[in-house]
Amino acid sequence: MKSLLLTSVLSIACCIAGYPLSAEEPSDSPSSAAFKADWESLQQYKCPDWFRDAKFGIYAHWGLYSAPRGHSNTDWYGRNMYKEGHPNNVEHLQRFGELDEFGYKDFAPLFTAENFNADEWVDIYVKAGARFAGPVGEHADGFSMWDSKVNPWNAVDKGPKRDVVAEMKKAVEKRGLKFLVSMHHSWLWGWYPTWDKNTDAGDPKYASLYGEPLPSIRAQGVGLRYAVRSNMWTDPMPSDEFEKVWLEKINEVVTGYAPDLLWFDNRMQILTEKARMQMAAGYYNHAMKNGQEPVLTYKRPDLAIGTATVDLERSRMPDIYPDPWLTDTSISPSTWAYAVDMDVYPVDRVVHDLIDIVSKNGCMLLNVAPTPDGLIPEEQKKILLGIGEWLKVNGEAIYGSRPWLMFGEGPTVTPVGHLSDVGFKGFSDDDIRYTTNNGNLYAIALGIPKDGKDVRCGWLGTATYRGEINDVSLVGHDEKINWKRSVDGLMIEVPSDTALKHALVFRIKREQ
Repeated sequence: MKSLLLTSVLSIACCIAGYPLSAEEPSDSPSSAAFKADWESLQQYKCPDWFRDAKFGIYAHWGLYSAPRGHSNTDWYGRNMYKEGHPNNVEHLQRFGELDEFGYKDFAPLFTAENFNADEWVDIYVKAGARFAGPVGEHADGFSMWDSKVNPWNAVDKGPKRDVVAEMKKAVEKRGLKFLVSMHHSWLWGWYPTWDKNTDAGDPKYASLYGEPLPSIRAQGVGLRYAVRSNMWTDPMPSDEFEKVWLEKINEVVTGYAPDLLWFDNRMQILTEKARMQMAAGYYNHAMKNGQEPVLTYKRPDLAIGTATVDLERSRMPDIYPDPWLTDTSISPSTWAYAVDMDVYPVDRVVHDLIDIVSKNGCMLLNVAPTPDGLIPEEQKKILLGIGEWLKVNGEAIYGSRPWLMFGEGPTVTPVGHLSDVGFKGFSDDDIRYTTNNGNLYAIALGIPKDGKDVRCGWLGTATYRGEINDVSLVGHDEKINWKRSVDGLMIEVPSDTALKHALVFRIKREQ
């Protein structure tokens, strides 16, 4: 019955909005066939080469959650401020007062974005070497960053009174980058304590922001699951209305802003399979009718394997993966959104992570955290420009590259699993990664060896690699370098006068 009702509601809504969720609708594009809203049909999808070639993208967690100028993990501020005893809760009570007097909604007037300039952001992204970029469309907090007709809590009607998604799209496409929008809004279900009448979140008149009233799980005798749990997967599951609005928001983004890449946070599996299949088929069909080559990303197990591009949050594959994949990570190890005390990774760390990911057939999506008024802080800008300087010299080993037979070698074991990069200490200059491009093999040392130490590529020794090596050169260095092969490996002498930074890229000419 629920499924029947939902189908009827969605059919009406999608006909009105023009979203092709009736996935059997034929495409007008002669180069594409329509996807049906089932996993088998969606598994015919192939990731486009533009994504495989791009390798590096940038997006920004910037929204209502930036306005408090809080301390650490501020993208979760809107949830944590309602959790008694949480540092965000303690800070909020001290700075803004009681939750029934100043709730999350009251940050909207403070989110003015007076210094936001999409062209300036994208100029920095281009200098950083990004090939795709865009905004967070809606985070878990329920505040849409586009001109939404579904959600009155949006950046055009409240806060900055600007269509951030539209401004970013214009700036991104003007610079020739692919445009992305990230969606996190499945997390809105249970994000706020809508059962708590002692806070504004429990006031039904704010349900369009905080979500529909949900029962207190404490009252059901199974513990306070919403207010303190970090996992929000269970009973009660989302209502038909929540699922309808979830789809309608995606509809607005897809039909109104035509992203080349539509990125989803995890927790989509709380929605019905039918809704998820309709979303994927609808996005693919609409984008292909629009002449685009769409990329849809997901986190396991939200979509069936092979239906879209898998994304790993602050994590990576342990080896070469046959299909293109994505890592999303932040420029800060401690937060996704702006925090007054946030730290940032050094350029070395981000460059090394990018190289490791690319060597395994992946791409990196790096997050930055602008200030509430819309500026990218100087410390973050410095890191981005440092990445760009390295890519400007060494991009031939990254952009358009493909994995070699082996991704690499060295003493460092990379962590695997959700969020595993948080505690990762990085690589050593004994770690080597391999890529190929235009007939060349690239061996990349993740660091600059010191004290005259040679770079050793064990996999390229005569005992393990049968091919002939004709020449080895150091990318970005004009002079010839010394090298020799033995049973133990290819030994490369690092010039003592090199001013190269972060990672050394060796171009290896082989007999094919």
